[in-house]
Amino acid sequence: MKKSISLLFFFFLSIACFAQSAGDKLLGVYFLEHDGDRSKVRITKNTDNTYKVQVFWMEQMYDKNGNLRVDKKNPDVSKRNTRADQIVLIKSLTYHKEGVWKDGEIYDPTRGSFFTVELKFKDNETLAVKGSWGIFSKTIYWKKLKE
Repeated sequence: MKKSISLLFFFFLSIACFAQSAGDKLLGVYFLEHDGDRSKVRITKNTDNTYKVQVFWMEQMYDKNGNLRVDKKNPDVSKRNTRADQIVLIKSLTYHKEGVWKDGEIYDPTRGSFFTVELKFKDNETLAVKGSWGIFSKTIYWKKLKE
């Protein structure tokens, strides 16, 4: 009986480890274009095993008047001075079976709006990022870069 319980414990532990490593396929750096803006984001894993997406580079860091671009449309007033190349786009994203990450929200800084989000790979280098609001949705594609 004791041996059976030990085997069962290790079986479930190995399943949990596999799920973690499968979800980590998402980690890395991606290039994206959205509404005319070209940027790069980094996807990292949080200590609670959720994932975070944060901008770290933008092609156009300054607006047409030469001012540093900031997150001026953020509904959270305390974040409106965040530099555009430091905006967190997604937080608390979780991995689900069959290569799907969801349960988070994606922030669109061009509109100052949040949408439900689902991510899945179209192929090994292309990540489909689907933002939804009610029955409306839009998918954009991020290209995974070599680090």
